[in-house]
Amino acid sequence: MNFKQVVPLLIASTLGSGLSFAKNAADERLDAAADLVSDMMKASDKGVPQDLLSKAHCVILVPGLKKAAFVVGAKYGRGFAMCRKPTGFGWTAPAAVRIEGGSFGLQIGGSEQDVMLLVMNDTGMKHLLTNKFTLGGEATAAAGPVGRDLTAQTDAVMRAEMLSYSRSRGLFAGVSLQGATLRPDDDANRELYAKDMSNREILTGSITTPAAADRVESLLNKNSSRETH
Repeated sequence: MNFKQVVPLLIASTLGSGLSFAKNAADERLDAAADLVSDMMKASDKGVPQDLLSKAHCVILVPGLKKAAFVVGAKYGRGFAMCRKPTGFGWTAPAAVRIEGGSFGLQIGGSEQDVMLLVMNDTGMKHLLTNKFTLGGEATAAAGPVGRDLTAQTDAVMRAEMLSYSRSRGLFAGVSLQGATLRPDDDANRELYAKDMSNREILTGSITTPAAADRVESLLNKNSSRETH
C-alpha cells in the first residue's frame, strides 16, 4: 500500500473516531448518571433517603454540574429526567435536560458537583413537560434532607415540589438551586434517539428505553420500592 492510499484511510479513521465520540456523548452521561444514583444511595445515613426516592414521581440526574464564580455565580450542566411509568412500576426512558442559572453574591472560586433532584408530586412533574421552568419560580424547590431520619424536617421542605441534592468531592448534602432554569436538551435527545423527540413524548409515552440507560433504570428500580403513585 503506497502513501497515497494510506492517507485517505488515516483521515477516514480519524473522522470516524470523532463521529463515534460525538455519538456516544449522551451514552457517557447516562453512565455517569448511573454512577451518581449508585453513590448517592450507597451513602447510607449520609445519602438520599430511600423512602423519598420511593415516593418520587420523577428524578433528575445531572452529573458534573459546573459552577464558576467571580462575584457573579453561574451554573451549567446537562443530564436526564426519568419519571414513573403510568402503571407506577418502573421508569420511563430518559429525557435529556439542561440546567442553567446564576446567582449574585460575593464568591470567588469554582467547583463541579453532581446533582440529583427528586420531583415529589404531579405538579412538579408537569413542569418537566414544559419548555422551561425555574426552580424557586414556577417550581417550588428545597434542599433535600439527608440520612434515614426525616422526622426533623419542616413542613415547608416536605411540601416542596422538588428536593435537590449534590455530591462534591465525595460529600453529599442537600443543595439549593434557587433561580436555576431547567429546559429540554433537544440535541442530546436527538443524539440518543436518532430523531427529534420532545421531553413530553418521552416522559409520558411508551418510548423504548435505550440500552445505554439500562443501568440507571436498574439502579432506580433497585432503590425505589413503590409500585403505584
